Amino acid sequence: MEEKKPYGEISSEQFELGDIVEWSKWNKELEIWESYYGIIVKIHSKIVSNRLVSISTVLPIESGKQEQEFFSLSLKLVSRAPTNEIFSGSYSNFS
Repeated sequence: MEEKKPYGEISSEQFELGDIVEWSKWNKELEIWESYYGIIVKIHSKIVSNRLVSISTVLPIESGKQEQEFFSLSLKLVSRAPTNEIFSGSYSNFS
């Protein structure tokens, strides 16, 4: 029998730890969608309503905010995290 991937995993495969993502939230008072930004700190699967789904834990960029969990499919990639290649060079010349 074929094992199914968690719902939303295909979408979460575009994300890596450290990526900056965006999500929207409805503001009832202003009657507009407000955008928020954060950094992905964890990507995992979780059972929600008897279904395995892909969840991304995000640290909001706004100061003082705590980590939040989002259904990975609801996030939009804004900027990639730097790759290890950038930091793989020797730093001996900087001493």
